[in-house]
Amino acid sequence: MTNKNTLILIDGSSYLYRAFHGVPSFFNSQGMPTGAIYGMTNMLKSLLHDYQPTHTAIVFDAKGKTFRHELFSEYKANRPPMPDELVAQISLTHEIVQALGFPLIMENGVEASVGCVLRTSY
Repeated sequence: MTNKNTLILIDGSSYLYRAFHGVPSFFNSQGMPTGAIYGMTNMLKSLLHDYQPTHTAIVFDAKGKTFRHELFSEYKANRPPMPDELVAQISLTHEIVQALGFPLIMENGVEASVGCVLRTSY
């Protein structure tokens, strides 16, 4: 589906988690986990193929606390930490996202999902 002037904003952190939990645990020859990278790359390529957007960007959570922590000190207090196998794939995922031509956005104090919509036309 091609749509004139289509903007797609992607919550990259959410996509990465979905790929991590939705794809088997793949590893490269050096033992580095690569399943989330593989899954997210395929998801992004599919998105480009299916929608053929004229504008795209991927927003990732920045490290550190967000404004939500200031509003509610217990925010994410009961969430387990990010799995080490996923942490190991973040920097390479950022590189691949940029190699695919997506602008990569990370804003300190703001989560990727805030203000990020999956698809909007203008």
